[in-house]
Parts: sequence; C-alpha cells; structure tokens
Amino acid sequence: MNPISKRLRLLLLIPNLGLGGAQRVFHDHSVELAKQHNVTEAVFNEEGGNIYPSGNEQVSLGVGGGGNPLDKVRNFMRRVTRLRQLKHRLGADVCISHLEGADYVNLLSKGREKVILCIHGSKLHDANIRGAAGWLRKKILMPGLYNRADRIVTVSRDINPELIDGFGVKSEKLLTINNFFEVAQIEAKAQEPLTAAEQAVYAAAPVLVTSGRLSVQKNQAPLLNSFAALLQHMPVKLVFVGDGELRNELVTYAQNLGLRVYEAWHAQPLTPAYDVYFMGMQQNPFKYIRPATIFVFPSAWEGFPMALGEAMICGVTVVTADCPTGPREILAPTTTKPLTPIRAAEPAAYGILMPMLNQPTTLSADLQVWTNTLANLLHDPAERSRLGKLASQRMQDFTREKIFRQWIAVIEEVATQ
Repeated sequence: MNPISKRLRLLLLIPNLGLGGAQRVFHDHSVELAKQHNVTEAVFNEEGGNIYPSGNEQVSLGVGGGGNPLDKVRNFMRRVTRLRQLKHRLGADVCISHLEGADYVNLLSKGREKVILCIHGSKLHDANIRGAAGWLRKKILMPGLYNRADRIVTVSRDINPELIDGFGVKSEKLLTINNFFEVAQIEAKAQEPLTAAEQAVYAAAPVLVTSGRLSVQKNQAPLLNSFAALLQHMPVKLVFVGDGELRNELVTYAQNLGLRVYEAWHAQPLTPAYDVYFMGMQQNPFKYIRPATIFVFPSAWEGFPMALGEAMICGVTVVTADCPTGPREILAPTTTKPLTPIRAAEPAAYGILMPMLNQPTTLSADLQVWTNTLANLLHDPAERSRLGKLASQRMQDFTREKIFRQWIAVIEEVATQ
C-alpha cells in the first residue's frame, strides 16, 4: 500500500497524562506520529500533571471524575459531548484512544472520523475490574461498544482471544502491534554510573532488581516472601525502582518479615546495611537495572510490559511470572499460552518464566519455586551471562522503526476506508 499524500489530522485521547505505562506509550506514539501527521492530544482533565510531555498540542476536556454514581454519569456524558465538539472543531480524520475509559468516550462521540482503540492489557484478568462497575464494563460496555471501532489494536497477541471469546469482538477488527522500545537510548542511559553510595550497595551482595509501579497489578508483596526465604541461605539485596499507592503497605510488609528496609523518601543514609531498598521514582531507572544480577518481575497481569523489555535491553537475566499477557510472547515467542498456569520454572529462549504468585492454594509451593530458581541462577554466572545476552538480542525485534511502520500502515489504511 502506498502512503497517503496528505497529513492526516490525528486526535489521541487518554484519560490523563500522569504516571503509568500506557501514558508512556501514549507519549511515544504522539511524538512518532507527529513526524508524518498533525497530532493533537486530548485528556479528560489535567489531574496528575503531564509526566511525559511530547511537545504536541494538548487539549483538556476539563471534566473531573469521582463523586456519587449520578455525578459519574454526568461527567461521562460531558466527556462524550466535549470530545464530539473537539473532533468537529479539529476536523479530526482519526481518533485513537488509549485505556478503556477513553475508548468508551471515543466510541460514543464518533462522527465522520475513524476510530482506533489501543488496548494495553488483559481485560479478563484485570483485578481492578470488579464490583457493579466491573460487571457493567465486562457485560455491557465492552461487548456493546467495541465492535463500533474501525480497528482495535492490542499490544499483545494473547489479548485477542480474550476479546473474541470473552466479549464477542469480531476477529477482523483486531490487530496486534507490540509496544516499541527506544533501544539505543535505553542502552546509553543504562551506562550512567551509580553514585559511590549506590555502588557500595551493589558491591556488597548480588542484587535482585524490579521496576514498576508499587501497585496491586505488579504483585510485589509475594516477591518479598521469596526474597526473605532466599536471604536465609545467601547474602542478597532487593532493589525496588518506582513508587505507587502501595508504598507504605509494602514497606510495612517487608519490615514485618524481619527485613531491614531503606526508603529513599526518608532522610536516611544509603549504606549496604539494608536488605531491601525502595529507591522511589527515578529519572533513569536503567542505571539501577544494568548492574543488577537478576531482574525479577512478579506481576499478576500485564499488557506488553515495558519494564520487562527495558530490563532485557539492559542485558540482565530476567525472571518473570508467566502472567497474562506479554511475558510469554517476549520470552518464548514460539510457544502458546498454556491451558493451565505453570507450576514450575520454565526455561525459555530469552529468560525464565515462573508460576504466578497470586494463587492462594498453590502460593507456598510457587514461592518455593521462585526461591529455588533464583538461588540456582545466583550460583550460575555463566547461565546468567548467556540469558542476558539473548535478552538483549531479542529486544532488537521491538525497535521504534520496526513497530511504527505497522502503526502508520494501519492508520493510513483505516483513514482511506
């Protein structure tokens, strides 16, 4: 297909531009699409600020959230009305929405413009979709509205069968385009040296590192249990890079396990005397990942996890829960999702897939698998080196150039239908 000759008017919609993986992807899309088309960003409101500014025009619909059920309905309808007006004013050719709330507003405000949805994560396994609102989303909104889209782009292949079987989405609407990574940029940032105090921590013992929001989705609490068991047998450190709503809960949980905890947000000296290090949000997380011994990723569910891919770019051995969706697609691309969750470590082409740590009936055994696997890897530098090199090679499949050729093609195809 030949590229279209004119610059399209693209409207990108997301609820907010605060902290989050979807917001990072939204920023990357905005920057890249603006090279070929006219891009305007729209948000429901400016709560949370703009963590990832793109330099493109941004419009706020100026509608807050929260309140009682009636307030929520009113705000929802205001968003639909204001987005419809914005689409008309801009003469938008295509509106691409990121995250579910934006998808509904995008679909219900649809006019002459084409609509593309970008689905960032599993819907069937998202523990945040619960209660009466969750029932409404799963039983009414997604089945009733998603087929109105001109195209639905998922970030992982394993999201597609969920949408088809669970929500009745037509298969011809679906296309998978994985997230892309700024490989060279991440490799360069990863070379930034640690401070002398940080270097002392990394030199004191092997370091396990994990990166991401401190949240229910990332499921970090069981990792602390496995780490505490590992610490009984060998010296090791655990470093958390990131912040989130479970910060205080996780710190308390670690302390109750008898672990010595460093908290970067407190005025305490950074020394090797601690077991667990909460480093908080970092402008450059990669400098903490590259010198680590193993990257650990215990998520309960994902989409196409950016933090996992970034760790692989840094050349670190990765040990990840085989959660829906993304890790298996990245680490074991020639395999398919197992019918039942794995209960043993699965050596994959580019890392190690592990049992999920969110099943109460098997949690004790699953934690033991994690502890044993990490211990074996910590004693096997040759295997870590091999897996780290393979991980880095794998991420060449997800460069900006390769992925965005697919995005440009689908946008221009939809625009000319």
